[in-house]
Amino acid sequence: MSDESSKTKDIVEAVTELTKQVPIYQDAIQPAAKELGKGLEVVAKAVNAALVPIEGLVWGIEKIREFVHSRVSEKLKDVPPDRIQAPDPHVAGPTLEALRYSGHHDELSEMFANLLATSMDRETAINAHPSFVDIIKELTPDEAKILTILATRDSVPAVNIKMTLAKAGGYILTHRNITTLGVEASCQHPQLTSNYLGNLDRLGLIDIPFGVRIKDDKAYETLLEHPQIKEIIKSQTHEGSTTCEAEKRKVEVTDYGKQFIRACVIGKGIQTKG
Repeated sequence: MSDESSKTKDIVEAVTELTKQVPIYQDAIQPAAKELGKGLEVVAKAVNAALVPIEGLVWGIEKIREFVHSRVSEKLKDVPPDRIQAPDPHVAGPTLEALRYSGHHDELSEMFANLLATSMDRETAINAHPSFVDIIKELTPDEAKILTILATRDSVPAVNIKMTLAKAGGYILTHRNITTLGVEASCQHPQLTSNYLGNLDRLGLIDIPFGVRIKDDKAYETLLEHPQIKEIIKSQTHEGSTTCEAEKRKVEVTDYGKQFIRACVIGKGIQTKG
């Protein structure tokens, strides 16, 4: 037999042997595959169960129509009929679409209702900026509550907790923008207030300028006497190595934020134009 024929025979035999081994390999992996399948099935059922309530929260067109008829009409009841106009589609269209997914949050749907009502009054429509729809979509209900507090204040005291390193020099900011806003607004998660303020700052609604504070020290008394602040300072102060202090700052609403508050936060009955 030639060398070429011998090589061909070897190849055929090797392939034949490999083919015989495939069922053995498949039998070996089947239990693991079956268990993986069971696991995925359990996860899929859990996901489906978790999504069932969500299906009921997505508003349909009838629900949106009912909401607009009741809430927006209520907000416009004291506006003279000759001042009521069709809303700008640039505002109304995205607002109605956003209500499909945010309408179940009372704090956010109230903002959308205010925005629609603002856009339908000739005297206040100038305040209904189209970008406000996306602003509301990026808020949590807690952040909406905080904005209702900020609507009544020119500025709010805040503090950073600064830990100074005696030996190494320099300092570390261990806590930023601590305020009582979350508690005052009855937030569901007041411990996240600093993060909420960060988001409001990112959206351009508020500003927390570096190195700027409220001149009157009395504005900080309640905040500095808060048990949380005292505990943080105490826990981070170690004689000879670190000292800890509260750095006074302030939260203030930007001009853009004031326009947003006029259009979306303040009730239509007490809204002023401009």
